[in-house]
Amino acid sequence: MIKTYLGIDVGSISTKGVLITENREIIAHAYLRTQGQPIEAIKNLIKELFKDNKNIEIKGVGTTGSARRLAGVIVGADVIKNEIITHAVAATYFYPETRTIIEIGGQDSKIILLKDSVPVDFAMNTVCAAGTGSFLEHQAIRLGIPIEEFGDYALRAKKAATIAGRCTVFAESDMIHKTQLGIPIEEIIRGLCEAIVRNYLGTVAKGKDIQPLILFQGGVAANIGVKTAFERALGIEVIVPQHFLIMGAIGAAFIAQDYTQKTKSTKFIGENLLDINFKTKTFECRDCTNFCEVIETYKNTQIIDRYGDRCGKWSEKLPNII
Repeated sequence: MIKTYLGIDVGSISTKGVLITENREIIAHAYLRTQGQPIEAIKNLIKELFKDNKNIEIKGVGTTGSARRLAGVIVGADVIKNEIITHAVAATYFYPETRTIIEIGGQDSKIILLKDSVPVDFAMNTVCAAGTGSFLEHQAIRLGIPIEEFGDYALRAKKAATIAGRCTVFAESDMIHKTQLGIPIEEIIRGLCEAIVRNYLGTVAKGKDIQPLILFQGGVAANIGVKTAFERALGIEVIVPQHFLIMGAIGAAFIAQDYTQKTKSTKFIGENLLDINFKTKTFECRDCTNFCEVIETYKNTQIIDRYGDRCGKWSEKLPNII
């Protein structure tokens, strides 16, 4: 049996997972759409990771992402960590000199600043999804261009059309106007890539001391046009790591490995979780004027987690949750 560690990263758009060996070799990884159904996405992820890896023993599990708590209680995670920590752990493992992590995913974006491999500062985008992967994909569909080719179009342009980047509505309006003027698609796409970078640097990274070595992670890192726009704006090389899509999951697996090597045990439920009916419910507590929305997770008919209450009345605390 091969001893392995499982890392899971569940976001609003995508669900990622990896299996690593004790030597931190990645033997399996998967990237699936969450599609608004994180429980089903987690189960499908486990199926995908295990279908060609039967001769393995899971020694530890870590979860991360916006749905990290839900994923953790479903699979029986040993550690549940936020994305800042997991991205930093993975980045500095592959690139120890990393000082800045630019991460742009499906619905959010963040910057992480590190010193001696330790996060010392970070920031995330606010409510607006301008410049994220879902916005880019929507524009690619509207223009009739495969998202995989978006960056190549940008590189072919000799100049960039001026596109507003602070708001998805204004950006789309600008793009429509430019196409109506007959501006070449390549220039419009390059303009969009540069607008995304301006928006990121002017909001998420505003006031941050961006230093090399810079890693670009998350789904948007696949877009060579955005990478090149960052390099133009910063005047510094930006590196896209080999596993840019799944760095959060890798970091979660690494942390789980470190943790369970000390505890000598794991809480992982096993593949039988595929046969368990998990569901979530909410209710509003009206015992005070806060009117907290309390979220409950059920394993078949048993409540296995509660959270959302400010006073702690309903909560059942899980270990290692941050």
